[in-house]
Amino acid sequence: MATTAPRLPSAYPSALVEVGELSDGARVRLRPIRPDDALRLERLLHRLSPLTRYRRFFTPVPRPDLDVIDRLVHVDYTDRLAMIAEVDDEVIGVARYDRVTADEAEVAVVVEDAWQGRGVGTRLLWRLSAAARERGLQAFVAEVQGENRPMMGLLRVLSDDVRWELSDGAYHVRIGL
Repeated sequence: MATTAPRLPSAYPSALVEVGELSDGARVRLRPIRPDDALRLERLLHRLSPLTRYRRFFTPVPRPDLDVIDRLVHVDYTDRLAMIAEVDDEVIGVARYDRVTADEAEVAVVVEDAWQGRGVGTRLLWRLSAAARERGLQAFVAEVQGENRPMMGLLRVLSDDVRWELSDGAYHVRIGL
């Protein structure tokens, strides 16, 4: 039986698809998320350790919320964009932004534990920030738990224009694009 390629949404930005190499030589494909990625995204979220889930969602989420998954896979590719990283047809990371003002968007990223520290998050954020600039955004904003040093390091690679403000154990971060 022949398989057919998924039907792409009409606004799907195919120009954002890229294949690259990670710091250890592994090949990764980055592309905008599609609605048919829901099951693969759910599998990714199930594979996250409790610590990674806590750092990403600020709560010890025992299982992925289907509303979160639905929101991530249904984007307009302009004001809301999510990029996935995939290896061997499995989603290993996702980064997204949601426009909050005319020139700022909230950004978030999560990478499967086994792939952390290998450049997946960096590649996702670089690709996402380039797309954001093309869509008129000038900055990303994020809330990062005070002890989440890996995420703070990741956000620092995006720009020299990074501002941090600590409040109630979390950093409010603004990253100029």
